[in-house]
Amino acid sequence: MFSIDLKTAMKFGRKVRVAGAGKTPFGAFPDQNLRSLSVAAGRKALDDAGLESDAVQAFYLGNFAGPEFTGQNHLAPYISTALGMTGIPSTRFEAACASSGAAFFHAFMAVAAGIYETVMVLGAEKMTCQPTPRVAEILGGAGDCSGEMRVGSTFPSVFAMIACRHMHDFGTTREHLAAVAVKNHENGALNPDAQMRKVITLEQAMAARFIAEPLNLFDCSLVSDGAAAVILSASRGDVAVRGVAQASDYVALDQKADVTTFPAVREAARQAYAMAGVEAADIDFAELHDCFTIAEIVAMEDLGFVARGRGGFATFDGETRRGGRIPINASGGLKSKGHPVGATGVGQLCDIVQQLRGQSGDRQLTKIGLGLAQNLGGSGATCVVSILERA
Repeated sequence: MFSIDLKTAMKFGRKVRVAGAGKTPFGAFPDQNLRSLSVAAGRKALDDAGLESDAVQAFYLGNFAGPEFTGQNHLAPYISTALGMTGIPSTRFEAACASSGAAFFHAFMAVAAGIYETVMVLGAEKMTCQPTPRVAEILGGAGDCSGEMRVGSTFPSVFAMIACRHMHDFGTTREHLAAVAVKNHENGALNPDAQMRKVITLEQAMAARFIAEPLNLFDCSLVSDGAAAVILSASRGDVAVRGVAQASDYVALDQKADVTTFPAVREAARQAYAMAGVEAADIDFAELHDCFTIAEIVAMEDLGFVARGRGGFATFDGETRRGGRIPINASGGLKSKGHPVGATGVGQLCDIVQQLRGQSGDRQLTKIGLGLAQNLGGSGATCVVSILERA
């Protein structure tokens, strides 16, 4: 396997900071389109950084399926010019649900390498303008369309297979899955930007109708609209990017040697930890990609927060609650906050920045030295892991 010593390589690069962050609420907004949502988030980030549009030297857009959802192509300049940015390179990145995480990774590298001083990374998606069957069809394009999707698989069914195997191999239970949903809804109820601000009980989470057994309604993330943006800078900002890495793996589930673990997550984490000079035990809190409850359980194992097979047990025991050993998804996660797929990666980073600045209100954590964001694409084909700290 190809490997790069990112920690050594970045010794010769510049420090990169988050100078500004801003996002819209996530939810269903029939009166707003993809561009208006994006402009709202972008302007919030500029205002937060105390910058005007002409200070931005490059624009990186994360968007999964804007053309399919909205009919609009050529999205990067379509959005950047609406923000008053002309004459600069504007590029769209597509990596399924990790689209804006990938945009962030490449923007970071450009600033660290000295190519640009100041860049904007923006993630956006407008999903609720399509009926649910069409949304499922569009999302299915992030899977193996010539194989698993062709014969009728959907992402709920793919992650249901992952959950079944995890249950078989490690004794994970439906109560463990439900505990993820209960925790994230508890956190999301305190988040004014969350789509579903609803506290649920374990009994409610267990009793919901099945979507793809063993996953039920409360195990699945939401169809959402929203946008989020950050400004990266080599010279200003109160949050430092300690490490960031992107890795990939097979798209199709049947090509994976073990569906209860994602090699892309493990590899991205290894590289990000190495760049930051830290280990899993040094991370104080995390925003993980809980597109389905089982995805959070697998991620916390692959990131090294718990041993293989113990993610469900640790969640059920309260280790990942806001007052637990390793708080996960204090924002409410994708499950409660919402999942406008192209916006999710940068949205997670905005949530990390809020925590590091002490701006999370009733969700504010007490131990906030290092925050980690893990953004997943498809059933583990892409992963971006980012580690941030207060500068």
